[in-house]
Amino acid sequence: MDRSIALRGLGTLMLGAAVAGCASVAPVPYSEMASSAYMAPDKSDASGRVPYRYSTSVDWRAYNKVILEPVVVYRGRDHQFGDMSEKDKATLAATMQGSFAQRLRSRFALVRERGPETLRIRLTLTGAVANTPVLGTLSRFDMAGAVYNGVQAARDGEGMLTGSVIYGVEIFDASTARLLLAYVTKQYPGAYDIKASVGALAAANTGIDKGADALMAQLN
Repeated sequence: MDRSIALRGLGTLMLGAAVAGCASVAPVPYSEMASSAYMAPDKSDASGRVPYRYSTSVDWRAYNKVILEPVVVYRGRDHQFGDMSEKDKATLAATMQGSFAQRLRSRFALVRERGPETLRIRLTLTGAVANTPVLGTLSRFDMAGAVYNGVQAARDGEGMLTGSVIYGVEIFDASTARLLLAYVTKQYPGAYDIKASVGALAAANTGIDKGADALMAQLN
């Protein structure tokens, strides 16, 4: 009986920690991003994954080449890395560069020089949260965690004690430098993705892949 009560207490504490953690990493427009002044709250995004956006009317099929700039690690005061180490930030930036490049190659020729029919994409890593060791995985089996994660899974929300990644995307016409699309997004794995809960950066890495897929869905 005492053990059962203790486990329920642990579950309650985990639930409170998860709710508090999610509230502390809501994306902001990031004042030092070049497109920040153009972005506005995206009321059409019910998921909360893309809270700020700037868009124009674009025929993406008119472009067949892309310049992918090196991923920038955001240094503004309104970053959302918490106490994440510089090594982990660099690791995530490298992962993002590779993931987005791989997906872009399926639709565009990656080039280095500006010209017609060419997009220029700038990715800015603005924040990330690491998985909570052990507890993040255990929360998928704990009773309180199962309830919370079930609700989150139904609404495509974040799982308990799971990491995430936040970044900005800016897309320009390479020949004119005109801003075509800009947004800030928060990406994370599914609430019951147990594999993404193992390893400090596993959830953030999964979020990067999901974000790259989401970008390609817009450009296709």
